[in-house]
Order: sequence, then structure tokens, then C-alpha cells
Amino acid sequence: ARDMRWLPGWTVRARAEQRALHDSFVAQNRWVIDGTNVGFMDTRLPRSDLLIWMRVPRLVALGGIAKRVATTYGRVRPDMADGCPEGLPDWEFLNWIWTFERKQAPRIIAAVDRLAPELPVVVVRRRHDANRLVA
Repeated sequence: ARDMRWLPGWTVRARAEQRALHDSFVAQNRWVIDGTNVGFMDTRLPRSDLLIWMRVPRLVALGGIAKRVATTYGRVRPDMADGCPEGLPDWEFLNWIWTFERKQAPRIIAAVDRLAPELPVVVVRRRHDANRLVA
């Protein structure tokens, strides 16, 4: 599934449908998921072999958003749902990035500790390291 959250026009898919798509996807033998969605980690983490956590500083993340908008504004990215062209980020998304370490990171850590305490976690803090990992 290229995108489990969004329908065309940036419409959020119903939560039950998101859950069904997610759980069906992670039931497969091999998969990669890009995204957080802590609420679905209960089925994802126990089936994971590795968690690669892109935990870049917030200014780096915001710079990445600015670059993404500058390079793909008005077009649908290959990793996005059809009918969802890149636009300017809204306040809610920018706030989510700005407060990630305070609000989201503890939830992720707690989920890993509770659901998959033996899961290897690779924390990537610099884009350079991410590029080396992919290479």
C-alpha cells in the first residue's frame, strides 16, 4: 500500500480502514513502512526485524520540508496517494515536527519497550548517515 492514511484530495481515510490496510500489509512476510502512527505499532513492532528511526533535529526536519515543497510543490510525489499534490505545510504538521521530541518520541520509546523490547533500533540523526545506510 503506497499510502494508508490519505485518499485523493488530502482526505483522511477512516481509521478502521487505515487499520485494516496496515494490518493486512504487516501480515506479509516482507515489508517496509515509512511513517510513525504510534497507534498501529501494536501489530507492526512485534512483526518487525529492525526499526530505523530517522530522528533528525527539528530544524533539519523543517529544512527537509522546505526543500520538499520547493522541489515538488503542486505535484504528487511518488510516495504519496494519488490526488494529493504537495502544498504548503499547515500549522498542525509544523507543530507536530516542532514538538516531536517532547510529545511523540516518548510514545515511540514506550511502544518499543512494551511491544518489542528485543527489536534492534538504529537511530539516524543526520541525513548523511541515512544516505550511507541506504548505500
